[in-house]
Amino acid sequence: MTAVATAVPATRAAGPRLAWLRDRGMGASILVAALSAAFGVILVEVTAYIAAVLQADPFIGDSGTLAFVVGLLSVLLTAVAIYVAAIVTANTFATIIAGRTRQIALLRLIGASARSQRAEVGRQGLVVGVIGALLGLLTALVLAAVGVHIGAQLIDGDPSGFSLAQPFIALPVIGVALTTWAAAWAGSRRVLTVTPLQALGGSVDRAHDEVAGRRSRHVGAWVLFISGAVLLAGGVVIGLVSPVGVAVAFFGGILSFTGLALGAVMFMPPVLRLVGRLLGSSATARLAAENALRYPERSSRMAIGVVMGVTLVTMFAVALESAKGLMMRQTTDDIPPEFFAPFDAFAAIMMVLVAVSAVIAAVGLVNLLTIGVVQRRRELGLLRSIGLSNAQVRRMVLLEATHITVAATLTGLVLGITYGWIAAQSLLGAVPTLPDFEPAGLVVPQVPWVPVAIIVVATAVLTLVAAATPTRLATRIAPVEALAAD
Repeated sequence: MTAVATAVPATRAAGPRLAWLRDRGMGASILVAALSAAFGVILVEVTAYIAAVLQADPFIGDSGTLAFVVGLLSVLLTAVAIYVAAIVTANTFATIIAGRTRQIALLRLIGASARSQRAEVGRQGLVVGVIGALLGLLTALVLAAVGVHIGAQLIDGDPSGFSLAQPFIALPVIGVALTTWAAAWAGSRRVLTVTPLQALGGSVDRAHDEVAGRRSRHVGAWVLFISGAVLLAGGVVIGLVSPVGVAVAFFGGILSFTGLALGAVMFMPPVLRLVGRLLGSSATARLAAENALRYPERSSRMAIGVVMGVTLVTMFAVALESAKGLMMRQTTDDIPPEFFAPFDAFAAIMMVLVAVSAVIAAVGLVNLLTIGVVQRRRELGLLRSIGLSNAQVRRMVLLEATHITVAATLTGLVLGITYGWIAAQSLLGAVPTLPDFEPAGLVVPQVPWVPVAIIVVATAVLTLVAAATPTRLATRIAPVEALAAD
């Protein structure tokens, strides 16, 4: 058996070659890829359908502006969904590799190379991406067919002969498959640092001191964050004279948030420490807070997905509300509510579409929290053996989930409001305003409290959902059995 082949878990070496798909975390990774691909394919189909409806209209059929805008939005939203899925997948594979530390070390001990094992993990990521992308494609085509049928009943100018076989649906499918492969490869970088001596130890994440010493990655995160911040500032300045500033700000947002994601082990622990003080002083509350700070890499991987989801939803809500506020300040007369009905409808549709990325991030949290509990069987068994009851263990896991989601929500709200204002400012700062048609200048940020309240409620629900499976797993194993586990 070659070194590459031995990278597949030894306990399943005799089984089918794809037996590793049954490993915990792989199913959720397939779901993340499927959601991303389905989202992208549906956006492509919706864009093509809207363009066909516009072309069939006798009044605006010759104008492709609206179709172009809708197409541009679909491309941006698909890119955002794939970006979120890539980070979630990379974090999932990083957590899976942390759980395989001892197994990888044993393989190194008998002669397998680290690079061959990492190549095997990359191939696993490609298989996960292909399976998820194909499932997403099939699901999206079914939903699109249903949508076209409903549209034919409701729209007078329904285009005849519209086909679901759009050539561009291959782009999100291929993009998701390749991105999942790249994310798995990036998430498996820890394989290169595993030594044969670690075969004598357990499967744990890096502790705080070990993470603090990884200066090279921290430097890269700071470079990305500072570069993005400079572009964001440049976008705001350019936006005072031209709407092109929003494009500069867009790339600044991507770079700065990527820096935050890579450097989450630096940025999240202070927030986690602050939130941990609010959990109380009971033994289980202190354990939950200390667990997050003791292994900041694991906690940061759990939190960053929720941070992305909350940031995206808040950003779009603040940007749209700020644009609406700018329009309302153009007149002193009372504006009838129905005047903004189309704008509010568009905002609601955009929020629903962006929420798909938040769902992808939420799946990542549930998956990582579950994997974390499975990998801590020995620790949980020790706590049970020294007197913690099932109820206390369940409460500890629930408080850990609460700790992560509250810290992530607060961080996401701050980032979302900031990014949302920058987006509105860079896009609308040069727009002529009444009565003198002078540029708008400074756009006052508007925070819509209804979406914020929805985010808070959704976070509470997410906490309960994320903790359901882990709490059940944490109390299912007897203390003696857990202490005997590797």
